[in-house]
Amino acid sequence: MKILGIDPGSTRIGYGLIEKSGGELKFLKAGILKIISKDKCERLVDLEKSFSALLKKERPDWAVMEKLYFTKNQKTGLEVAQSRGVLTLLITKSKIPLMEFTPLEIKQGVTGYGMADKKSVARMVAKILKIDKINEYDDATDALAGAITGSSNINFHQHITKKVV
Repeated sequence: MKILGIDPGSTRIGYGLIEKSGGELKFLKAGILKIISKDKCERLVDLEKSFSALLKKERPDWAVMEKLYFTKNQKTGLEVAQSRGVLTLLITKSKIPLMEFTPLEIKQGVTGYGMADKKSVARMVAKILKIDKINEYDDATDALAGAITGSSNINFHQHITKKVV
C-alpha cells in the first residue's frame, strides 16, 4: 500500500511517498512541488496542475496531510489554508482516503516526543525508512514523517470509515 505524505505550503509543498507491506515501511520518493507564480490566484492553478500530475503518476492508496493549526502570520496562514483546500479537493476527487495530523502528532508519531526539533525528526525518518538523509528541504522530510505517522494509523481509520458508512 502506497502512502503519500503532504506538507502544505503556499509556494513549496513537500511530499513523501512510502510503501507499507506488512509491518515494513519502504521509502519510494520525496520532493518539493515549487509554485513559482507571483499571483496568489495563479499559484492555486499551478498547484492544481502539479499535484494532479503527482497523484496521477504515483497513485497512492492513502494520503496524509499536516493540519494547519496555528500561524503567527495571518497572511501566510490564509495562503497555506487555500493551498490545503486545493490539495484536499484533489485528494477527495481522486477517491483517496485522507488522514490529517497536527505537527505535534506527527513529531510524536515519529520521534515519541511532540516537541522534537526538525533535526530529530529528520534523523528518525531516515532511521525508520533505512535511508540516508533526504537531500531536499525540510518540507519533504516533514511529509515523509506524516506518511510514517499515517502508516501506523491506517487500520484505525479503516475501522472508523467502515463504521460510519
